[in-house]
Amino acid sequence: MSENNNPIGQLDNYEIMAHLPHRYPFLLVDRVIDYKVGEYLTAIKNVSVNEPCFTGHFPHRPVMPGVLILEALAQATGILAFKTLGEKPDESSLYYFVAIDKARFKKPVEPGDQIILKVTLIKRKRTMWKFDAEALVDGKVVCSAELMCSKQGIV
Repeated sequence: MSENNNPIGQLDNYEIMAHLPHRYPFLLVDRVIDYKVGEYLTAIKNVSVNEPCFTGHFPHRPVMPGVLILEALAQATGILAFKTLGEKPDESSLYYFVAIDKARFKKPVEPGDQIILKVTLIKRKRTMWKFDAEALVDGKVVCSAELMCSKQGIV
């Protein structure tokens, strides 16, 4: 069993917060439903009409900004990277989003949707990580990209 008596491969909100420095309103991963260290992670982002972005992003027809979908995917990569390293973030380092390649948005994400975030590690070289990432709603891809991230020390 892992922390908080969850089966291996799942993380609740408290464990997610232990592996990401983000907090409301910028913590965009609600639950990890499956992962394998060094390989992949699948997580959930529940989209609520109460989220701050919806007051100004098409208030007459709220749509989740694509950059926030990409950020949610990047946060999922951060959890996978820290789990793979066997570490948790601290004040002496940050995990940065450094590149987005081949990003595609196929369908709007609206309040009430549940986004399934899927990230797969493509390769890692020193502090650089490259991932294949997909966001799905109702089994359909709404966003896909290749993401690069880097763990950096703070001076």
